[in-house]
Amino acid sequence: MTFSVTVVVPAHNAARTLSACLDSVYAQTHRPHQVIVVDDGSTDATARIAAGYAADGGPVGGPAGGPPCELIRQWPNRGVSAARNTGIAAATGEVIFFLDSDEALTPDSVANALEILEKDPECGCVHGVIAPEPLFDDGPVERYRVLHAHWWRLRGVGVVETAFFAQAAVRREVFERIGGFDETLRDSEDLELSDRLAPHYRIVLTDRVVAHHDEVERLGPLLAETYRRALVLVPALASARRGGRRNLTANSPASVAAAAFTLAALPLAGRWPVLPAAGLAAFCAANAGLLRFAARRHGPAFAPYAAGVHFLVVGSLLTGAGVGALRMLRPGRAVVTGRQPTAPPPAPGERN
Repeated sequence: MTFSVTVVVPAHNAARTLSACLDSVYAQTHRPHQVIVVDDGSTDATARIAAGYAADGGPVGGPAGGPPCELIRQWPNRGVSAARNTGIAAATGEVIFFLDSDEALTPDSVANALEILEKDPECGCVHGVIAPEPLFDDGPVERYRVLHAHWWRLRGVGVVETAFFAQAAVRREVFERIGGFDETLRDSEDLELSDRLAPHYRIVLTDRVVAHHDEVERLGPLLAETYRRALVLVPALASARRGGRRNLTANSPASVAAAAFTLAALPLAGRWPVLPAAGLAAFCAANAGLLRFAARRHGPAFAPYAAGVHFLVVGSLLTGAGVGALRMLRPGRAVVTGRQPTAPPPAPGERN
């Protein structure tokens, strides 16, 4: 059996990376029968770049072949959940392959995902790992970020209970049964959909689907992004626990606990400097595998740099999660988790 595949690329101000993303789609050994770019309120050249792939199923001036790229424009920006739902509504494939616009697939990724789905009828979703090299190398912060993303996902390869949809193949029937993405969420939408997906279908994380990711390259924006995403982490984890499900996590409990202890001990450093020093030592020990991997990829000098950035990232995560937990306790404040959205709506916006 050969599945028909629709690739859906949600894009917002993606002019920097969209060409690399679409080039990787058209270079797949298993060509999709439909490619959709959903321009989610972009103000840059995103729509123009996507339109360049519309004529011959490939970049203008490049090799032809494959289906023309279908561009759907929606305004104003509504978030990645709404963009993906728009793509689902327009898709005709038996399998929908989601690919974020700042990622580029390795050539066999679609074929490998389809092979897993074909061999396991109970599997509803196959998602992949981040490559250890960034799509565009913009410096040490980005190198750390993709190394960490590669490292923790690689540790979780196999049958899992959490799906991440930045590079994921999903049977169309899944959305017909459980509905689409929760459009009220701009972060942690993966975890919310996983809550509804996991009770009905098997989820597989594989290292045979690989994407190079263009990540944040400056420390300040990285810490701000980590904090923002962590605000909804506690309610998302609580929802998963209520359903008896364990989420894939980027950081081990030992690493988080060591970072929390170190941060708590910092005010005591003047009197008992051994306490934060011990905490930092425990943090490095908890992340020894990651730091060895960093040293192998970029040399021994990169490991202490990665350790310092990683500590700051985990600290930002703890801060965001703490603030999010306090918000949950505020009386009368609604927390959006575990929603049951209806089936994806008809695609809004303009089709070019």
